[in-house]
Amino acid sequence: MDRCLDVRVLAVWGLCLAVASGAAAGDTTAGDRPKRTPDSVYVPTPDDVVAKMLEVVGVTKNDLVYDPGCGDGRIVVTAAKKYGCRGVGIELSPKLVREARANAIRNDVADRVQILEEDIYAVDMSPATVVTLYLLPGMNVKLIPQLQKLKPGARIVAHDYGFQGCVEDAQKTFTVTSKQDAVRHQIYLWTAPLQVKSP
Repeated sequence: MDRCLDVRVLAVWGLCLAVASGAAAGDTTAGDRPKRTPDSVYVPTPDDVVAKMLEVVGVTKNDLVYDPGCGDGRIVVTAAKKYGCRGVGIELSPKLVREARANAIRNDVADRVQILEEDIYAVDMSPATVVTLYLLPGMNVKLIPQLQKLKPGARIVAHDYGFQGCVEDAQKTFTVTSKQDAVRHQIYLWTAPLQVKSP
């Protein structure tokens, strides 16, 4: 077992895998089936938390924002619409890819937002100046090798989950209570290069 994962996280991860497997098996349209079983189910970030994430990470029009596991694309679409930057969403589910692309078109940012139907672990994210994360801790840990390729000064902002102690603590931590779900959400901020702890 990865030393950075505790039993509780593994239990949650296992539940998500079971739900995702069941959802994939229940698909009636072959074209909606992802290339592999997803690591988790899609849970959208509340819009006001998205806004806070983009604010604390300091997005500008010059940024290139990557969102692995982008779901309906709301983070990269919001970033492009509000700040005029470019965005790349990465999503395994064909259905969510279609939703994300439609979302970009609906918000008039399709010229600045690209949605890739790819495995997040197979995409080179080194061009990103900002990476947004709302993934399970084990997924974040698995992304560390890709995040280590970011250029110095690139920013990483995570919603609710960090790296399970595998990297140095976030440089800044914020708490926001969403008006949409009345839940307190944690936002963590790092600047590349990530300081990975020795085993």
